[in-house]
Order: sequence, then C-alpha cells, then structure tokens
Amino acid sequence: MFSIDKGLDPLISVADRALRTLTSLPSAQRPSPAAAISDNVLSPEEKRASIELMRVNRAGEISAQALYRGQSVLARSPETKRHLLQAASEEQDHLAWCSQRLRELGGRSSRLDPLWYTGSFLAGLAAGAGGDELSLGFVAETERQVEVHLEDHLSRLPQADTKSKAILERMAEDEAHHGTTARLAGGVDLPLPVRSIMTLGGEILRRLALRV
Repeated sequence: MFSIDKGLDPLISVADRALRTLTSLPSAQRPSPAAAISDNVLSPEEKRASIELMRVNRAGEISAQALYRGQSVLARSPETKRHLLQAASEEQDHLAWCSQRLRELGGRSSRLDPLWYTGSFLAGLAAGAGGDELSLGFVAETERQVEVHLEDHLSRLPQADTKSKAILERMAEDEAHHGTTARLAGGVDLPLPVRSIMTLGGEILRRLALRV
C-alpha cells in the first residue's frame, strides 16, 4: 500500500539538502589541497581578483550540488544514481574548499546562491527525466565545460595565490574524472542546441556571480 509519508520522504530529503547547502558551513570529506600550502601576501588588487574568481567557483559548486542531486532523483538504475551521488559528494568537497578559501581571503559568497541552486536542480530534473544515458551525457558535457572554465581561471589567478591554485587544480582533476566515468557508464553526446544552452547558462552564472 502506498504511504504518504514514504512518498514525501524524497521531497523532504531534497528540501533538507538544499537548506543545508545554502545556509550551513559546508564540510569536506577530504582535506583541502591548500591545507599544507603557506598563504602568500597578496596586494589589494591581487586579493580582489582572487576573491572574485573564488566567488564564481563557489557559486559553480552550489550549482553542481543541485544539478547532480536533481538528476539522481529521476535516475533509472541504482548504478547511475550511485554515480551521480558520488559526484555530488566530491562537489561538496569542492564547495567546502572554495568556501574556506573565500573566507581566508576576506570575501563573500554570491548573493544569488538560492537562484543558482534552484535553477540547477530543475535542470538536473529535466536531464534525469530524459533517461540515464542522456543524464550521464549531461554530466560529461557539464564537466567538459567546467574544465574549460577552470583552465581559464587558473590562467587569471594572481601568481602569488598558490593556495587557490592548488584548489582549482585538484577540482579540475576531479571534474575530468567525473566526465570520463560518465562517458564510460554510457553517457551519450548531447545535441548542439543543448550544449549551447548549457554554455550560455554557465556564462550567465560566471558574469553575475563575479559581482553579485
């Protein structure tokens, strides 16, 4: 017999996760790649540049949490669901690392974090509704675009900010792994219009989170 309580459990879990992501201090399962690196003195201009870049990266990790958890809600197979939740767990580490580094720099997070989370969660539901192969293809394309974004940020970081650099380099490694495993698990190539919309969405996030 269908239980209303059991039917509401997934919704309660989703709401709880969203609330914790947006309001709690994030924690990581793995130590930050910057933990053992000395914090160099940055000029005011260098610090401002690093803050802006790390704010954008933190907003990206808010979105990644929501995206993969949204996809996991409608995953068909246990293997796909497990893959998505594992990726989300590693993105949680990235969120914690970016948050910590942003605090160290004296910066603030994006004021639009609730928007990034909500929009990405809905996008994840849409991707998950298309089936596991499409959903995994969405992961692969997302991570491909994120790798390009991280390469750009690494080239723009102040040279003295070795702590932020270490974080972004480790994030890039993880994202490449997520994309590769998604393709190997059966992810299909997305149509060009979908890839273009994803690129536009990422660019909107980067431009707004840089300042707001």
